[in-house]
Amino acid sequence: MTDRVTATPEAVALLNRLSAKHGPLMLHLSGGCCDGSAPLCLPLGEFRLGGRDLQLGTVAGAPFCMSDDTFQWWRNTQVILDVIHARGGGFSLEAPDGVRFTAKARLFTDEELAGLSDPQPANTL
Repeated sequence: MTDRVTATPEAVALLNRLSAKHGPLMLHLSGGCCDGSAPLCLPLGEFRLGGRDLQLGTVAGAPFCMSDDTFQWWRNTQVILDVIHARGGGFSLEAPDGVRFTAKARLFTDEELAGLSDPQPANTL
């Protein structure tokens, strides 16, 4: 089965380091512009999810969420969480390390799309 979200080894290593320091984590991809389009990494439970947020999957044990309207733009693609060396504004836990998470995408094949299930509501996190 194909996952809706996956990560590079660098992103997994960073998530593991951050969770060792901060405890359980979550990721949220906003539909905003600029820094709002970079995935935020926050301690689990410290970001208030809305009734329209969806959980697409987990990465290194961290739920990966986005709003349902943002999902409409990403529904035919696999989200690939990666890390770049850059400073960004915001509250994401990786910012003090001089890196930031980024979301890349790859189109699903027709066969993969046929086998995907819908994301689950994230309001249970």
